[in-house]
Amino acid sequence: MLFSSIEFILLFLPTSLFLYFYLNKKKLINVSRYWLIFASLFFYAWWNISYIPLILISIAVNFSLSGFMEGSKENNTLKKLILFFGLGFNVVLLCYFKYMDFFISNINFLFDTNIDLFYLILPLAISFFTLQQIAFLLDSYDGLAHERSFSNYILFVAFFPQLIAGPIVHHKEMMPQFSLLKNKVISYRNIAIGIFIFSIGLFKKVVIADTFSLWVSPGFDSMIPLGFIDAWITSLSYTFQLYFDFSGYADMAIGAALLFNIKIPQNFNSPYKATGMIDFWKRWHITLTNFITTYIYTPMIRSFGQLTFHRSMVATLVAFLISGLWHGASWMFVIFGALNGIGIIINHYWRKYWRKKAKFEINKYLAWFITFNYVNITFIFFRAQDLNSAQKIISGMFSYESNMTIVKSETFFYLFALFLSIGFVTVAKNTRELSQGFKFNFGYLIFTATLLIVSLGSISNVQEFIYFNF
Repeated sequence: MLFSSIEFILLFLPTSLFLYFYLNKKKLINVSRYWLIFASLFFYAWWNISYIPLILISIAVNFSLSGFMEGSKENNTLKKLILFFGLGFNVVLLCYFKYMDFFISNINFLFDTNIDLFYLILPLAISFFTLQQIAFLLDSYDGLAHERSFSNYILFVAFFPQLIAGPIVHHKEMMPQFSLLKNKVISYRNIAIGIFIFSIGLFKKVVIADTFSLWVSPGFDSMIPLGFIDAWITSLSYTFQLYFDFSGYADMAIGAALLFNIKIPQNFNSPYKATGMIDFWKRWHITLTNFITTYIYTPMIRSFGQLTFHRSMVATLVAFLISGLWHGASWMFVIFGALNGIGIIINHYWRKYWRKKAKFEINKYLAWFITFNYVNITFIFFRAQDLNSAQKIISGMFSYESNMTIVKSETFFYLFALFLSIGFVTVAKNTRELSQGFKFNFGYLIFTATLLIVSLGSISNVQEFIYFNF
C-alpha cells in the first residue's frame, strides 16, 4: 500500500486514525495500542503477507536480547556477548536476504566457480527496520533505551508512517510520545498541520518526481549514446526525481505520524542548498547520516590507538563505503559511497589545510555550483545499472555532441522544468519551515486543498517510491 494511493489516503489512514482516537476516548488505551499495531502490520502485509513472519521474528529476537542485556547488567562480559550476538543476528539476516546473491556472484567471478544463486526476493523495509533495531540494541547496551513491553516494542518498530522507508527513529525519541496522555486526545491543530505536510509530500511525489521519472528511464536504460543536452537532462532529471521522491515520502511520513500526535524526525533540510559535501550530508537523509556517525564512524575512531586527522578521514571513507553498500547489493552503490566519502574528505582537507594556504574563501555561489554538480554526478552511479550505463551518461555530459536522441521536440519544456526545479530547491522554504509558519487561515486551506486535488488527480500514474528498493 503506497502513501500515494487512493486506498491509503481515503480508506486506510482515516480508518486507522478514527478508531485509534475513538478507543482512546473510551479509555481503552491498551486496545488502541493493539489497534495501531494491527493497522501497521496490515499495512506492511499489504505488499506481501509472507513478509510478516520475518519482521515478527526479527522483532521478537531483538526484544528478547534487549531483555537479556537488561538482566545481565552486573555481568559486563555476558552483556557484551549478548550484544555481539544481537548485532551478528541482524547483520546476518540483512546480508542473507539482501546480499547473498551479490556475494555468490562475486565469488563466481573471482574464483571461476558456478555456485547457484538463491534469487531471494528482498523483504520490504528490511534495511530500515534492521538499522532501527541495531540502534535500539546499542542504546540498550549503553543504558539509553529500556523497553519491557513487547507490544510497545512492536509499535516502535512497526509504526506504519516510518516503517517502510524511514526516517530511522530511536526508541528514546519515539516511545515517550506514545505514553503521553495529551497525545491520546485528538489535536485538530496537529491534524491540520499533518494534512498540510502530507499534501506537500504527496505533490512532490506524484506530480514532480513521477514526471521526472518519465525522462530518466529513456536516458539511463537505453543503449543509445547521449548527446550533451540529452545527458544533462537525464542526469539532472534523476537528481530531482530522487530528491522529490524520497523527501516527498519523508514529508508524508511526518505528516501521517503527526495526525496521531507523534513527531518523527526531519530527514531532509533543503539538501540542494548545500555549499559543500559536509553541508550536504547534514541535510540529506539526516537520520541515516546520524546513524552512520553514531554507530559506525564514532566507534571506529575510538578504536584507533591514537586518533589523528588523517586516520579520521580513513574512517570517513570506510563509513561511506558501508553507507553506499547499505543502499543495495551492487558495486555501483559502493562507488556512490566512495565518491561521497572522497567529497567529504576533500571538503575537510580544504577547511583544515588548503584554505589557509590559498588564503581565500570560495564564493558561496561557486561553492554551491561545485557541490550541486558533484552530487549530480554521484547520483549517476546511484541510478545506473552498471559502469557502462554510468559512463554513457558522463561521456555525454562532457561531449561536444549536441544531437538529441532522447528528448527531441520537448527539449525546451524539459529545460524549463529543470531550471524551475533548480530555482525551487535553492530558494523556496522546505516543508519544515513552511509548517513552522502554519496558520489556520483561508490561504493555507486553499493551498493545501489545491495540492491535494492536483495530486489525487495524478495518482493514476503513480510509481513506487525509489527507496522501497533499499
